[in-house]
Amino acid sequence: MARCETCGTELQDASQRLCGGDRCRAVYMRPPTPGGPGSGLDLREALRIVRPLLLLILFVSLATTRTADGEVPTAADFAACNEQAPQAVKAGTASPTMADHARADRARGGAMTTNSPDVTATVIESSDPQIHGMQAEGAKNATYQAAYRGCMRRKGF
Repeated sequence: MARCETCGTELQDASQRLCGGDRCRAVYMRPPTPGGPGSGLDLREALRIVRPLLLLILFVSLATTRTADGEVPTAADFAACNEQAPQAVKAGTASPTMADHARADRARGGAMTTNSPDVTATVIESSDPQIHGMQAEGAKNATYQAAYRGCMRRKGF
């Protein structure tokens, strides 16, 4: 019978040289590779490696994101959308939401705030930039509101 070269335990297979038992286990373990698992990489060395990677990720994410424009709709935007909304209503391309129906009901009841910037038309005042500037008559129609909102959204508001 063959015996383990390290501990002297009897081997079941004569072609083996070591038994692989608890005492011989250290023989099978590979020495730790530098920088690999078990190499004892300290915190300073890890930060030296990770910090530039984090800064690179931050720089790339800041460089690739678009800045917010923060634009405010102008009278020309209001006029264009008030002109396009009736066409969209006729074509049936606008789909009103429940909020559009609720606003239309309030507008028909006279509860919406209006302002007259010029002599030709009265427009809706709203904190919602997609509704602000809508013609008061159009505000009474939920489909018109949906078409107006869609136009303002396409313009980026």
